[in-house]
Amino acid sequence: MTATPSDSQIAVIAETYRLLGDPTRLRVLLACLAQPIAVGDIAKAVAASPSLVSHHLRLLRGARLVRGTRRNKQVFYEAADDHIARMLADMIEHAMEEHAPGESEDDRDT
Repeated sequence: MTATPSDSQIAVIAETYRLLGDPTRLRVLLACLAQPIAVGDIAKAVAASPSLVSHHLRLLRGARLVRGTRRNKQVFYEAADDHIARMLADMIEHAMEEHAPGESEDDRDT
């Protein structure tokens, strides 16, 4: 069983989910999962301006969700670690599960 997180760890987790609550920011992070990717390519993938993508990347970097690596004049972004990739993969899998309309969690357990 996992240990109970401290109050400061709870605050970090809550802030992470708050950041991921923005659909564009979530798309930016998802674009960084497969391989390192440049800002311009992320902007094309998420249909947003490079300046908006840069703003979101700055917030994601601050939360340690992405990291950037400079190659010549470009910075390539990727998920900060495997924990982030696994968390998002699990959330995507959860979102894609088929549920009957109106079915609750309790209904599935019976």
